[in-house]
Amino acid sequence: MALTGALVTVLLLWWVLRGESLTDIVANIAQADLWLLSASIGVGTFGYFIRALRWKILLTPVKADTGLRSRFASVSIAFMANNLLPARVGDLARAYTFSRLEPVSASAAFGSLVVERFMDGVVLLLFLIIPVYTSGFPSIEALSEGWGAGLLRLAILIVIVVTSVLCLIVVAPRLVINIAGWCGQLLSPEIGAASVKILESFISSLKIMRDARLLLLGFTWTLVFWTWHALSFWLGMLAFGIDTGFVSAIFTAGVVAFAVALPAAPGFFGTFHAGSDFAIGTVYGVDSADSLAFAFGYHFGGWIPITIIGLYYTWALGLSFGQARSSNSDTSRDEDFTEEH
Repeated sequence: MALTGALVTVLLLWWVLRGESLTDIVANIAQADLWLLSASIGVGTFGYFIRALRWKILLTPVKADTGLRSRFASVSIAFMANNLLPARVGDLARAYTFSRLEPVSASAAFGSLVVERFMDGVVLLLFLIIPVYTSGFPSIEALSEGWGAGLLRLAILIVIVVTSVLCLIVVAPRLVINIAGWCGQLLSPEIGAASVKILESFISSLKIMRDARLLLLGFTWTLVFWTWHALSFWLGMLAFGIDTGFVSAIFTAGVVAFAVALPAAPGFFGTFHAGSDFAIGTVYGVDSADSLAFAFGYHFGGWIPITIIGLYYTWALGLSFGQARSSNSDTSRDEDFTEEH
């Protein structure tokens, strides 16, 4: 997985930089409006706080009164882990960390993140589709062939698959649990019992899918978050002299979000830049030196603060990189948590 991600990063960075002048890209980064770029990074970093606020809604079926500090610390550590560690362990590290701070099992916390990804996917798919029908959208052909068509199909496939799996679990939870238990029993009775226990805890967090009020609140917070994130993109684009409108920032945020779902080296290097260059450069026709200056400048500028915040909480909570990397084997732990600091 780590090797695959590294290869994808190298190939995509080569792809976006082929034939481009690194001197021009660096010069454009140096000429960026630092006030607008700082505002963009500040807005983007505050978005992690919005994520923590939204997570309270998604955790309601499991525990309605979780602490904001626990949620924000877990979110920060997750994105720090994604930025520094291979194999995209962020969500597992987030669930593990949260289970150390609140009386919530890691599997239940992880289940809430599956719901979060589902809501993200639906809203981001709208971010790809709605701009196409605005008067200022420049190139529908870019989404009907080649790279763009592949990205759109991938986005639709991801949303359909996640939605189908969640619907199956919500509609027939006992069937899913029985199948998991039977498969586990083929290996050993202990594994069968453990798999049922983990899945029951996981499914408990999916009850939000049956609660219309919580589901509406979750989607509302998701729309607020991604619109806020698009504002960060828009300010960043303006910092590099790219004035294609707020709708283009919405579209770019959607494209980048699905692009970074691909395997990559830690920090989403390559996938972020390819998605951003496609949206701004290919679709909206911005000069590559400008679109790539934004991609590298905005991405690295946003990479720094959340990584520092995540490292701080890792230290403050007495965690380690080893725990973050091995958190995928700890999601079955239901009772091991510490008091909130």
